[in-house]
Amino acid sequence: FAAQRHVLTYMEDAVSQLLENREDISQYGIARFFTEYFNSVRQGTHILFREFSFVQATPHNRASFLRTFWRCFRTVGKNGGKYSSICCYLLTAQEYHCLLQLLCPDFPMELTQKAARIVLMDDAMDCLMSFSDFLFAFQIQFYYSEFLESVAAIYQDLLAGKNPNTVIVPTSSSGQHRQRQPPNDCNPLEGVEASLFYQCLESLCDRSKYSCPPSALVKEMLSNAQRMTFYGFLVALAKDQGINRALGALPDKGDLFLDPAMDEELEKLVAQVSGLSMSGPASSSRDAANMPVRSSPRINSPWKPLHHRRKMDAESEGSNEETDSSEN
Repeated sequence: FAAQRHVLTYMEDAVSQLLENREDISQYGIARFFTEYFNSVRQGTHILFREFSFVQATPHNRASFLRTFWRCFRTVGKNGGKYSSICCYLLTAQEYHCLLQLLCPDFPMELTQKAARIVLMDDAMDCLMSFSDFLFAFQIQFYYSEFLESVAAIYQDLLAGKNPNTVIVPTSSSGQHRQRQPPNDCNPLEGVEASLFYQCLESLCDRSKYSCPPSALVKEMLSNAQRMTFYGFLVALAKDQGINRALGALPDKGDLFLDPAMDEELEKLVAQVSGLSMSGPASSSRDAANMPVRSSPRINSPWKPLHHRRKMDAESEGSNEETDSSEN
């Protein structure tokens, strides 16, 4: 169970953060730090602003990142929704990559390009994409990246007339993605026999240590075609809602722009901002004068940005000293 849930990965990360931020954590105790850390893992917020090597370290991390990306930027794709009065936005691969980097600063551009290639193919990489098209293609490319590397190698062997009896498993980590050579399958008459392709993929799924789509869903998908190209297979994976449900990170395409919990929080925030703007300056200053002053203890978060906070505090103290000296 511990290996299946990658408990050791999270314990090592928690201890590493504990040692790195021990001065801040000592303010409220080690027990509280571990409680908050594993609560964040359970909620899926532990991947925010973390390095890519950690974001892609476990299937749970990858699913959490996909869910966070969807929740943060789903309004980009809203078509005449509650918070948008215009048609849905279309963005380029580079622009989607910038959004990804807001959550993971060192997210590799290569993964974004591979996801965009599923939507656009190689000859149209500078075109615009809808949020839903990019998101479901990105989900397949990101979550099943090692599996797709092996599938690409199997497909090339089948095209060359070889029998890929040996399951090809990537030896490098996902953080060091190899450049995948696009299979030559532009001609719709080309491709490989779908039944033989599935036999190879079934063997791969049975023996691979990486995440793979459910074999039954892959079989059902390939049973509808006599021949299959590699990019045709990628597109079919991205559009298959059964695979999307099995992965469990994103809602169905029809519910992609629905998130009642987030909408409720946005409504509360909008109401608060509207209430502040409606109140006049006189009443605001009078309310502020009558408001009791309370000093609440500052509790630092145990996550990575702590060292940035200490740096900002040091700069702030230096700025105050300069102001005091200038006044004297």
